[in-house]
Amino acid sequence: MSSSSSASDNGNSSGGLSSVAGRSGGVFEAPSPSRPRHSANDVWPEPFLESLAVQVAVDASLSAGLVDAAPALANIFRVCTMWQAVSRSDHLWQLLSRQVWARTRLMHDTWRDEFIYWHRTARNFQTRSYVHVTLNFDPSDVDEPDSLSCRCLTLSDLYLAAGFADGTVRLFLLNSRLHVRTLRPPPRDRFGRFSRAVSGIVISDSRLVFATMDGDIHVAEINGLGSHTRTAFVGDIVNDGALVDFTGCGRYWVGLFAGVPGRAFHIWDCINEETTFVGGSLTDPEAVMGWHTLTELTMSLGRLRISGGETAVACTRWRIMVIDLRNQGVIIGEDEEQRRGLTVTGFDANDQVYVRMDSRGNAIVRRVRTQETVCEFRVSRAAQRRVMGCVNTLHALMCAGGVMRVWDVQRGGEYLYSFRERVGEVDAIVANDRHVAVASSSSTAVSTIHLWDFGAL
Repeated sequence: MSSSSSASDNGNSSGGLSSVAGRSGGVFEAPSPSRPRHSANDVWPEPFLESLAVQVAVDASLSAGLVDAAPALANIFRVCTMWQAVSRSDHLWQLLSRQVWARTRLMHDTWRDEFIYWHRTARNFQTRSYVHVTLNFDPSDVDEPDSLSCRCLTLSDLYLAAGFADGTVRLFLLNSRLHVRTLRPPPRDRFGRFSRAVSGIVISDSRLVFATMDGDIHVAEINGLGSHTRTAFVGDIVNDGALVDFTGCGRYWVGLFAGVPGRAFHIWDCINEETTFVGGSLTDPEAVMGWHTLTELTMSLGRLRISGGETAVACTRWRIMVIDLRNQGVIIGEDEEQRRGLTVTGFDANDQVYVRMDSRGNAIVRRVRTQETVCEFRVSRAAQRRVMGCVNTLHALMCAGGVMRVWDVQRGGEYLYSFRERVGEVDAIVANDRHVAVASSSSTAVSTIHLWDFGAL
């Protein structure tokens, strides 16, 4: 099983999964020339105070954590009335929202409201303050026993998309938590029971893109009607193998294949929908098992994530590989675990770091570009239970035995809490900075989709 967390409809890479950890401290920005300046007689001109406030907030977020940026700003604004007046600048809050929370699209009335919202949401994540619901949809149009088995999930600011074993994608509106649309690929001959299963989903501003295990890529307009999709790329399953995971960003689509040696990675330019690179040996050891994924339920062979917009990170049982999407899949980093092996379903990445876990439950969070260790933690009894995990900007989440547990990535891998709800056997998982979604199955192979909303209450 696989899950996906790529999304870009908020103007940020992959669902808002970016982190300020590791950014440079140079955040000063020239003020807008249209904004009035104080006279030369003023000792503290407004542009200088804005730059100072941004620098203090970023320093606090880097040294102590993102939620510590707000208290640091409060101290700045208490210095005097002039410094307090700067807090009314919407330009300042726009800078702060981008530098601290990596928000580039205004979702609230003002940028100050935007900053406060994401601060409170992060605090809710720390204190286990959320609303839990299960999402419902009409299954009456399902005519195959595997059709209600969810294979992957993707989050954006506005939507949750769930991909199923029969090639169906169901779209839910997060604000109302209602199922609003069902998408299906055009009919095609099957190469196995699961050849039409959804491998991954990408949500952008105006369209939803999903791929199936036979290598086909389908596109639908977000605001379109009905179940119509357009096939942007027709896969060649005989020469490429099975598409075990698929993701993308504003410029690229990326697929991880298993079945044919030397063809692990496929990169497409999603603007003109053309293939730009095919190659790589990451999944060569899983070549035989790649063909089995088309006909039977198997363990996940690989996971693939976008990190930082132009970098992809992939994980198999024995190795993690970082590739540069701009430079034809050039390998820029590798991380191996030859002794115990990696738990593929415990791997995930955001814009700055990835989390990997070995077969005994030892989890490590590392920086994508340098493989520098950020923190470590342990998932208890991982060897005896199936574990599935994900990561957002601040937290790593691991579900084992139906229990979802949370660790603080920025605070040395500190264990925080477990969710109150038990979800059963997990088939797919995804998280961003506001939501966590899980698809769990029962003995009837029907998936239940759980949604936790940490949005400012």
